[in-house]
Amino acid sequence: MHYDPVKDVFASIIKRFPATRKIFYKTLDIMFLRSWYVRNELIKIRTEFGSEPISIFDAGTGYGQYSYFMKKKLLPNTIHAVDVKEIWINDAKEFFKQSGIGNITFGVEDLTGISHENRFNLVVCVDVMEHIAEDVKVFSNFYRALKPGGFMLINTPSIFGGSDVHDDEDESFIGEHARQGYSFEDLKSKVEPLGFTVHKSKYTYGFWGDKAWRLGIKYPMQLLNFSKLFFVILPFYYLLTFPFTLAMMYADFTSTNKVGSGILFIAKK
Repeated sequence: MHYDPVKDVFASIIKRFPATRKIFYKTLDIMFLRSWYVRNELIKIRTEFGSEPISIFDAGTGYGQYSYFMKKKLLPNTIHAVDVKEIWINDAKEFFKQSGIGNITFGVEDLTGISHENRFNLVVCVDVMEHIAEDVKVFSNFYRALKPGGFMLINTPSIFGGSDVHDDEDESFIGEHARQGYSFEDLKSKVEPLGFTVHKSKYTYGFWGDKAWRLGIKYPMQLLNFSKLFFVILPFYYLLTFPFTLAMMYADFTSTNKVGSGILFIAKK
């Protein structure tokens, strides 16, 4: 299936009112387990710089939810948020302007062609690398964009069931993906030759997280991809299933997963 058509529907809804977008951001923070992990690690990375201002590159900002979080929780900072979708960038830019959130710029940029140099303390790239075939080129661009001592945070599906691929015969659940996912060894072998050192790595979406993803995300997305009319029944679906989804997400977040269908990888320049 394809995520983008469904994501475009959400984008058209939340662009109308700033309050709607804020509620949507909060919903994403709660419903997506990857957001639990990413936000937790971002706060930890921020402490590495003490109270000094930092510059952040939101590489593949999408709806802009992580930029919004970082402007609230990782201050003081400046952020440059980019995406290849111009309409999403324009919507986010207007929202941040209406909300009076400053020290943030937006751009329509292809990560394989960026030329930032020695500019950022932190690169944040959440669920983007699985869409890009030329990944080593992007990692090299990130390395060049970082200041010495800067961090790169990557969140992506793993080879252990990421994109819902469990053996050679399976196809990715997400039609827009360029690869199944990454392992720790794969990411390490691609970034260390560029000059990075591994700071931290953990597998996410283990046994309980995978079940939560299926119940809370996969099955509803399949219905919506089949027909947008299922938007009408979504509230009732989540009313019944969300308590179970939340419990399973918490179990995953508080566990140490030996493997999982997601991986959160942090490297340092």
